[in-house]
Amino acid sequence: MPGFIDSHIHGANGYDAMDDDPKAISEMAKHLVKEGTTSFLATTMTESVEAIEKALIHAKNTDTAVQTAELLGVHLEGPFVNVVKKGAQPEQHIIKPDLDLFKRWQTLSGNKIKTVTMAPEEDTDGAFVKALRETGVNVSMGHTDVSFEEAKQATKYGVNQVTHLCNQMNGIHHRDVGLVGASFLLPHLQLELISDGIHVSPEMLQLIYNNVGSDRLMLITDAMRAKGMEDGTYTLGGQTVHVKNNKATLDDGTLAGSVLPMIDAAKRMLDLDGTTLEDIIQMASVNPARQLGVFDRKGSIEVGKDADLLIIDQDLHLHKTITKGVVAYEGDF
Repeated sequence: MPGFIDSHIHGANGYDAMDDDPKAISEMAKHLVKEGTTSFLATTMTESVEAIEKALIHAKNTDTAVQTAELLGVHLEGPFVNVVKKGAQPEQHIIKPDLDLFKRWQTLSGNKIKTVTMAPEEDTDGAFVKALRETGVNVSMGHTDVSFEEAKQATKYGVNQVTHLCNQMNGIHHRDVGLVGASFLLPHLQLELISDGIHVSPEMLQLIYNNVGSDRLMLITDAMRAKGMEDGTYTLGGQTVHVKNNKATLDDGTLAGSVLPMIDAAKRMLDLDGTTLEDIIQMASVNPARQLGVFDRKGSIEVGKDADLLIIDQDLHLHKTITKGVVAYEGDF
């Protein structure tokens, strides 16, 4: 099957995309092939302007090796989010949408910013969203308290994605179905989903699949640096994170990303009623490739495309990961 594309991942194997370390993203890329991920977006988070700019410069200068996952660009998560739904985004660094600042960041990144997570209610006239979409950047609603009507208006401005569906947004209420309801009802939104059974319960995963299907879901990990490491204490955005039994939390119990391998995300979705291996390919490969504008070379197995391939059995045990025709991992995950 085609390799997985993780369009929202902060870290792995002890490294984080926000580290002031020029080798951090490359080290992440080495680890990701072990879980079937053959390309990814290095994801930043809400921190100081200086810290974000250092991360973007490192991303610009990173050239991932052939036998590792390919860096497709950057997912800028924050700092243009709603403090009410900040989750693990540090409140002191949250700011209003700033187009001039974003343009500076895009230049610093070498035009590698492909997706921006922001709260659309903070962009009251839609000018920020429109400007980003005009340049081909995906704008994803996340860490937001947006109502259904506000979400509907945001899509008219150009918002085309939802960040980690159900997490750090309002839930469905019978008088305002909010962003979760909008995700079900607005067919042009692509929806990120963390299918670890922790961020979203197995029952909700089933409900989402039943209502949305595989054509609009994109499996992500939202993983932090502890992925691939032992339980213990780590950091995310300068905050202490405790990892125990595959659950990463801040001191106050707030979820702080995941330690989810993509192959496990796929297996959990395959366990749902009605899903098939074709659905997994759609959610983990085809949809993110299309959303990121790389379906001409990734996301499916066709002559002329990158040979990013996984050798699996019918139960989705991963036996081999191939990146651009070269074996990058052999094992039994």
